[in-house]
Amino acid sequence: MLLPWEYGVRNLARRPVRTALTLVALATVVMLVFVVVGFIRGLERSLAISGDEDVVLVHSVNSEENIENSSIASRTPSLLAASLDGTMKRFGVNHVSPELYLGTRVATESGPGGLGLVRGVETSAPLVRRSVQLVEGTWPADGEVMVGRLVATKLGREPSELELGRQLEFEGRKWTISGRFASGGSAYESEIWCPLGDFQTATKRQDLSLVAIRLQPGRSAAEVQLFCKERLDLELRAIRETDYYASLQQHYKPVRVLAWFVVVLVSGAGVFAGLNMMYGSVAGRIREIATLQAIGYRRFAILLSVVQEGVLLAAAGSLLSGVVALLLLNGMAVRFTMGAFTLRIDSVAILIGCGVGILLGVLGSLPPALKALREEVATGLKAV
Repeated sequence: MLLPWEYGVRNLARRPVRTALTLVALATVVMLVFVVVGFIRGLERSLAISGDEDVVLVHSVNSEENIENSSIASRTPSLLAASLDGTMKRFGVNHVSPELYLGTRVATESGPGGLGLVRGVETSAPLVRRSVQLVEGTWPADGEVMVGRLVATKLGREPSELELGRQLEFEGRKWTISGRFASGGSAYESEIWCPLGDFQTATKRQDLSLVAIRLQPGRSAAEVQLFCKERLDLELRAIRETDYYASLQQHYKPVRVLAWFVVVLVSGAGVFAGLNMMYGSVAGRIREIATLQAIGYRRFAILLSVVQEGVLLAAAGSLLSGVVALLLLNGMAVRFTMGAFTLRIDSVAILIGCGVGILLGVLGSLPPALKALREEVATGLKAV
């Protein structure tokens, strides 16, 4: 025979202060789990949606995976457009985007900023970077830039400092912000875009970092890769954009492993918090537990009731943390080496966070309950 469900609920209400403190402790632990899992999910999503299956990146063979270190000749885009048949072309315009990509110190009007990511582009860039959408203002003219919606986070500045008409300073020049763009949460949203010619003049460079080519649907990147291998004099390397961002995911794999390790450590701390609460709770109820056994309740039924208390408390803490995470954490922008991205509290994060919370309730309840049930009934009835 099992104990009534209401019995465990009433036991929690009998110790309101202890119950409230434990609820806060468990909710805090689960909230930390949500933060770490949201960080992992946000990073993975940002890299996953940044690539386009139809886009191939051509960069220097010596740059390895770091395109910032790439340097290719300025004539490369015209050579690629003339030599490749699979390039998308519409109304006489080749969907080829020559770009100069650089990490540099960016200052705002209110003071020195942080390390920003600047991409010099031409008007053909939106034909290749199809996820980029201008949401406010105009395309940058000479001496102007447009900023992604996460640039303020990347620079560590207030969003008001990057409003239209404000100025940024980098590479020894001042630039006026003419527009803002979004890209569906991709890595581009933490970048500053400016006219390629202006950027080359400011950096005193005539070369490019990369050329992005949009292929016709169904065409293979092998054609571009074959061209790069045949033209050894150009020292080029071609990689499909999705493969490039997949390699970045592998690059950040140690970070994700460390984040999961933090989840384990935080969960372990939560188990100890639950153990502390349940040991204190059960220690004062030895006579009660012995009485329940004396009137005929089996040890399994009593064990189940004690575990029920821990699970109820953990479930309440998980629910509270889940609501707070969805309202406050979901979509929060954070800085990272690759730029900036938003925390993502999705169904997977909710499942992991609540699962950890319930697990804390079970693991925190079992040891003290088993310890109390090992006491002899006669000894327990004499306990004070």
